[in-house]
Amino acid sequence: KYTYDNGAVEISEESMFDIASLTKVLGTTSAAMFLYDEGKLKLNEYVKTYLPEFAANGKEKVTVRNLLLHNSGLPAFKPFYKYLSKADDVVEDIMNTKLNSAPGEKYVYSDLGIITLQKIIEKISGKTLDEFLKEKLFVPLNLEHIMFNPPSEYQYYCVPTEFDKEWRHGLIKGKVHDETSYLLNGVAGHAGLFSTAADAAVIMQLLMNKGSYGGKQFFNSSTVEEWTKVQNENSTRALGWDTKSEEYSSAGTKFSQNSFGHTGFTGTSIWADKDRDLFVILFTNRVHPTRDNKKIIKFRPILHDAIIDAVDYF
Repeated sequence: KYTYDNGAVEISEESMFDIASLTKVLGTTSAAMFLYDEGKLKLNEYVKTYLPEFAANGKEKVTVRNLLLHNSGLPAFKPFYKYLSKADDVVEDIMNTKLNSAPGEKYVYSDLGIITLQKIIEKISGKTLDEFLKEKLFVPLNLEHIMFNPPSEYQYYCVPTEFDKEWRHGLIKGKVHDETSYLLNGVAGHAGLFSTAADAAVIMQLLMNKGSYGGKQFFNSSTVEEWTKVQNENSTRALGWDTKSEEYSSAGTKFSQNSFGHTGFTGTSIWADKDRDLFVILFTNRVHPTRDNKKIIKFRPILHDAIIDAVDYF
């Protein structure tokens, strides 16, 4: 059900979830892959080549690869909503942010890095991230239930997230839960997409098919392979995506090491096992009515292990 109320709407295949940080992979990473395949985005290029203003305060050496691997040295997060009120001010703040460590030195999962990547994508393509994804991915795949800022006719299907007592003072439903994304008008590289499980599954099938779907090649197969495998020994990260850690993975203990995936703060996750040609999408609204409920951390591995037990043919 959508909420704990007795008369709450039942979850259905039409239910649209705020997928939080799965935006980073299904959305922003996919957009970056398109530009990479077109030769317009270079992984080892300095960010300042695309966004000269990013070089401020000692960030000249950060590369696009650093952003995708979350080892740029940028902070993980800033509570922008506490001191800013406009999207442009958030972007300017990020462009002027100092690094906490040298590029490549340390893995720190960073929303700021992926918002920076969004700005690179928008600069190269000349389109906003939502427009670019719609044109290159969602419309060609006939996906009508994955989008930023769901319009009024979709609101009924949007599953509510948190009752925000601190900032927005009300139940959040059909608007992005993440405060920074909300400040960025709901279109952000790190969070903001709403999706049904079915639409997310089409994008995952495309990746499992090495970039092809419905007879059309969306990405080079070599790009999909490279971007979904671990990149170095300093972290489990692939490019944009994560891979399964040896221990304590949200994918559980039975997915192969040749797996990639990601989680989302609102209670979402995707894990794909390339050896088994299997993927699992879990969409919940675990932040309803409050983010204090963290039981999903223990639930995710149990679910993934149970699925492997049910279908395994190894």
